Amino acid sequence: MPYSDESLPNSYSENISQISQLIKTYDGTWDGISAESVARMRAQNRFRTGLDIARYTAKIMREDMAAYDADPANYTQSLGCWHGFIGQQKMISIKKHFGSTKRRYLYLSGWMVAALRSEFGPLPDQSMHEKTSVPALIEELYTFLRQADARELGMMFRDIDAARASGDSAREAELLAAVDNYETHVVPVIADIDAGFGNAEATYLLAKKMIEAGACALQIENQVSDEKQCGHQDGKVTVPHEDFLAKVRACRYAFLELGVEDGIVVTRTDSLGAGLTKQIAISHKPGDLGDQYNSYLDCDEVGPDVVQDGDVIINRGGKLLRPKRLASNLFQFKPGTGADRCVMDCIASLQNGADLLWIETEKPHVEQIASMVDRIREVIPNAKLVYNNSPSFNWTLSFRQQVFDAWTEEGKDVSAYDRDKLMSVDYDNTDLAKEADNRIRSFQADGSKRAGIFHHLITLPTYHTAALSTDNLAKEYFGDEAMLGYVKNVQRQEIRQGIACVKHQNMAGSDIGDDHKEYFAGDAALKAAGEDNTMNQFS
Repeated sequence: MPYSDESLPNSYSENISQISQLIKTYDGTWDGISAESVARMRAQNRFRTGLDIARYTAKIMREDMAAYDADPANYTQSLGCWHGFIGQQKMISIKKHFGSTKRRYLYLSGWMVAALRSEFGPLPDQSMHEKTSVPALIEELYTFLRQADARELGMMFRDIDAARASGDSAREAELLAAVDNYETHVVPVIADIDAGFGNAEATYLLAKKMIEAGACALQIENQVSDEKQCGHQDGKVTVPHEDFLAKVRACRYAFLELGVEDGIVVTRTDSLGAGLTKQIAISHKPGDLGDQYNSYLDCDEVGPDVVQDGDVIINRGGKLLRPKRLASNLFQFKPGTGADRCVMDCIASLQNGADLLWIETEKPHVEQIASMVDRIREVIPNAKLVYNNSPSFNWTLSFRQQVFDAWTEEGKDVSAYDRDKLMSVDYDNTDLAKEADNRIRSFQADGSKRAGIFHHLITLPTYHTAALSTDNLAKEYFGDEAMLGYVKNVQRQEIRQGIACVKHQNMAGSDIGDDHKEYFAGDAALKAAGEDNTMNQFS
């Protein structure tokens, strides 16, 4: 199989041969070492470091971006993770159901780190959590993904041994070929670095830690670091472009310093919903980025005679303008300029080192996104987006209202529907609801074709699935169903749907440990998988 260490042979049999020769050079003192066992352990530990992973996955993302440019049907997807086990199970499930992890990634959400991984307890998405928890989670994700490889390969090695024992050479050859062509569970992780957790130097230092843990793609947003808000809450404050671009460059420097030359920088703009800025941009000449940023400030024209001590005044075209300043000392933008500022942000980012864009919106609407991307692509034709298919949106209500509005515009009779109450279960079986569901189903494909969305992600899926499944189990188990509530709705479904975790000992590495015991101690090994192991009930 292909190894990340180019000094190692490419195939399983070549590894055995090389290790056998190495053992012989030690004049019998290493004869207790099995060359094939070492080859198996090497295969199960393909990636030696996080940087190996970052380089490997960056190449995957670059290839996927090129494939999308050739055909927007080749968009990519991911689901957000807050624990390594969650990420592992996603990739195991993807391989189980689709046979390949191609174009499927993982997303590391800063929101979920804040809410679920902070030593302070649950926190809002305001960059108050320990920034070291982000690279720690990246490392944890890849630890679990690598163990998924070790587990699956371990089962294949056992099958090889069984084929040999039964004299089935054809089956053995088939399995050996499968090992050489094995597809890893290790996939790209797009990691949220928030607004950089400080100044550009702090961003650089954190970016290095995240890349060293395995991240090939860093997503950074244009909010003020110490005033950062969740993209779907109020009170967002953006920074001038030069401040933001310094952090973008800091991320690029971190990638290049560590030798991850294909590293991906995703720049997120929150300008659509951000009406405030903490500072006025420096402008060196008319039309530069600072001047453009300041042009959207909400200002009052004043004369020299009314300027007061402490006023901030801008001179534009010979006119004196006083930006409107709030009691918080923040300046506000003109209402209705969010889309224009998003377009400006995105073009500036792509012209200054970004690879992918992220436009945070308040609703999932293909044409709203496309209206901005069309303008961006007039300047940069291959501009591509990462888009947040957020649980913060009420997808059902939004799409039912979109259909309602479209039908109204088309002159269809919508008198049977109350637009404000379309979330009601009473509408679930109506033609309008069915059309809305069809649009939800095709949203990702439509958005990728029409609005330049290369990557679709759901930021917080397992936060919600964990809550829902726990609620359902608690209702049954602590209610009249008691133990049947668990058996019927959990274990029985695990067995019938082929969920690997029904053998939780195996999933936690018990069989891998048994293999190692046998490598180390031979027939003297005390193994856990004997006849009294209750996991045998699930064979």
